[in-house]
Amino acid sequence: MKFDIITIFPELFEKFLEVGILGRARQAEAVEVRIVNLRDFARDKHRSVDDRPYGGGEGMVLMPAPLFAAVEFCRGENPAGGSRIILLTPQGIPWSQPAAMEFAAVPHAILICGRYEGVDQRVIDNLVDVEVSIGDYILTGGEIPAMVIMESVVRLLPGVLGNRASTVNESFCTGLLDYPQYTRPAQFRRLAVPEVLLTGDHARIARWRQERAADRTRERRPEMIKN
Repeated sequence: MKFDIITIFPELFEKFLEVGILGRARQAEAVEVRIVNLRDFARDKHRSVDDRPYGGGEGMVLMPAPLFAAVEFCRGENPAGGSRIILLTPQGIPWSQPAAMEFAAVPHAILICGRYEGVDQRVIDNLVDVEVSIGDYILTGGEIPAMVIMESVVRLLPGVLGNRASTVNESFCTGLLDYPQYTRPAQFRRLAVPEVLLTGDHARIARWRQERAADRTRERRPEMIKN
């Protein structure tokens, strides 16, 4: 899979792409990531990519010309299709595990990191396939959301995680939050691991985990139970 990240702060991604899951996935050539500096597509000597909004108002808006040029560059030899273009914006649909699973099958994703008061609507109407938000709060730009999306998708790619079941038996994949987890020692400061987990009875353990997952979901995310 290939990611193109369009941003005005390419340096924010340097360390993120070198370590952890993303670093291992790139070394294994399971994913390719290219950071595209939007200012490289500016048309003036000051490398301007934003301007004041028509109609007045506070803030600045990313201009259409640099964004169109950057997206066309990212599409390269495949301008007709095959790429999904995502705009990271607070006005987007909420990102979710099902969305990550869907995008894990996409060969090429172009992520546009929004900034300032947003982007010219002509970019959204003519280039963007989906607008995505990672939560109901405001960040200063789309770079951190882009990292969130990349990690949530890349960890689902074949061979990235050592245990494929890790991406199946976890929160949101089954419609429930994950069950409580315990490890050694069985007794810690007089706090004990639930006895059922020490029995070796896999059927009982599976039932216990399902019940605890349902309890946790009912307590913390009741809307998931309704769905």
